[in-house]
Amino acid sequence: MNRVLVTGGGGFIGLALTRALCSQGMEVRVLSRHHSPAAELAGAISIRGDIRDLDTVNRAAKGCSTVYHVAAKAGIWGAFQEYYSINVLGTLNVIAACRKQGVARCVYTSTPSVVFDGHSLEGVDESVPYAEKPQCHYAVSKIIAEQQVLKADCAAIRTTAIRPHLVWGPGDTHLIPRLMARGRAGNLKIIGKGTNLVDIAYIDNVVHAHLLAAENLATTATAAGRSFFIGQQDPVQLWSWINELFVLMEVPKITARMSLTAAKSAGWLLEKVHAALQLEQEPKMTRFLAEQLALSHWFNKNSGATILGYREQVTTKQGMERTVHWLKDNGM
Repeated sequence: MNRVLVTGGGGFIGLALTRALCSQGMEVRVLSRHHSPAAELAGAISIRGDIRDLDTVNRAAKGCSTVYHVAAKAGIWGAFQEYYSINVLGTLNVIAACRKQGVARCVYTSTPSVVFDGHSLEGVDESVPYAEKPQCHYAVSKIIAEQQVLKADCAAIRTTAIRPHLVWGPGDTHLIPRLMARGRAGNLKIIGKGTNLVDIAYIDNVVHAHLLAAENLATTATAAGRSFFIGQQDPVQLWSWINELFVLMEVPKITARMSLTAAKSAGWLLEKVHAALQLEQEPKMTRFLAEQLALSHWFNKNSGATILGYREQVTTKQGMERTVHWLKDNGM
């Protein structure tokens, strides 16, 4: 059976994955809250619906051999209940639908934020425990969801979790556009020493990892019940990488600086103000964002290489060239 379901197939990762699956001749269904013309153009069937509705997920998963569960509420600001209902309850619905519909495999898109506790992470592997004090609602919800996905692994349904970090590339609607907007507005500062190393993941490499995971579950299943850090071969020095992009896009380089302590204090204050005024707009700074911008967070990816056979398909240099080309072609 070559029918698969991609939840969140209209989003950045989901759409790229959908295109890859369609190019392989798969019959692809996409489940997302909004109609996805781009997914249909790629050859997929677009199903409009919410993963929080079990009946909808059941209908979408019927007859599928694999579910790629990509849909999630991302970001670092918002009500906990919304994060919980989408990322946790929605994931439980996906698991339940897989069981009821006899879906053999579920590949879950997770995040390294599940292990980030406000301290630098340098070369840690998947044995590092979940964060005892997650730094945002998103991380809390993704911890619970990933645990449930991996717990669901059994002979009837094989599950695994892919943890890509800072996904970027053509089609990005979040990371690169936001960085450039803040850079052009002049309200982006180097937080901390500016020498922190971070993992990034080019979109084609993220898709490749998902496809490898599904293939593994369908054959040896050595990835079953496990999670995998995924990214470029080597981490980048965050602020040098951002400034390289800015130079290529004729955006002023970032030179202004702020200490991590000052950034976290500003984040704490802005969080309090936004919460008190019930503002939906994300604060310009939060404590979690300050830590992400100042600290190192890169990971040992040997498990993905050994078990999944993962190797980066697009280097960081190639990815930068392709991304800049896409940005300029699209008037960004």
